[in-house]
Amino acid sequence: MTKQPKHHGKAWTSSDVAKLQQMASQNTPTRVIGLKLGRSESAAYSQASEQGISLKPNNQSPYNRRSKP
Repeated sequence: MTKQPKHHGKAWTSSDVAKLQQMASQNTPTRVIGLKLGRSESAAYSQASEQGISLKPNNQSPYNRRSKP
């Protein structure tokens, strides 16, 4: 049986949502966001979806393009 996160079942505060938005804008992985907020990865995904926050990394080039030497 896995250990439940610290804030399991508790409502999201405006402070938590602000932290989620800040970490998402810094391209923080969802698993790390969940750990820092004391919530599960899926809770971070669902709250981001409800708030309209994109968790998609915004600094990656499409199709894995790399500059050629």
